[in-house]
Amino acid sequence: MSSRSVPRRSAGSGWGRSLLSALERSVEGARLGRGSAHVRAGQVLAVRTAPGLVVGEVQGSQNEPFTATFTLRRLDPDAIEELIERVRTSPGMLATIASGSLPAELGALLLPADSTDIDFGCTCPDQGWPCRHAAALVTVTAQRLDSDPTLLLALRGVDLDALIRGVEESPDAPTDPGDWFGGATELPALPRPAYVPATQDLNPVHLRAALRGSVTDPAEVAQALRDLDGLYRALTGE
Repeated sequence: MSSRSVPRRSAGSGWGRSLLSALERSVEGARLGRGSAHVRAGQVLAVRTAPGLVVGEVQGSQNEPFTATFTLRRLDPDAIEELIERVRTSPGMLATIASGSLPAELGALLLPADSTDIDFGCTCPDQGWPCRHAAALVTVTAQRLDSDPTLLLALRGVDLDALIRGVEESPDAPTDPGDWFGGATELPALPRPAYVPATQDLNPVHLRAALRGSVTDPAEVAQALRDLDGLYRALTGE
């Protein structure tokens, strides 16, 4: 679980705003806004993140701070595979993610779709969903997404390194980890090229000139050509 200092600015127009917009479809917008004053006043004292969870200490009306939580449902294996396939088939997207950015077109796969993807909790007596302390925690989470969009991957239970490995692996790669050198791989049959004797493939003028250098009788030259042709056929099994 990671922890960082808490910013006090408002969420910008990037992934933070996208998260808030997605939440507003499931939560009354006014409730989400209740936490902004706590953030501006520096009452969010500490925030820790883990896969699917944000936990924060928020100072309220009591002496001791309240512990608020914001939960995002982690993606199931099928959803992660869909994410990997989307990145794999989108040129340049993997490099963008590896550099610390997150393409906007992944929003449909990563942002919460409805109330079943989210939950809020707090140790305060307010029964609101979310209470102002949890709403403040959401605001801080949105701010962090603006500076580190890949945090959304972690919150949805997606390990960045595992995502990169999954994208780089070929979907058709052999699954047997014991066959490292491909010894069990069946190779296609080698093509059988058409047989052409070397005596026919060579320039006949040059070949005859070479033979006449050692044999002057034309009949012997012709016999030598036939002998060479027979030797090449024997060597190739024709």
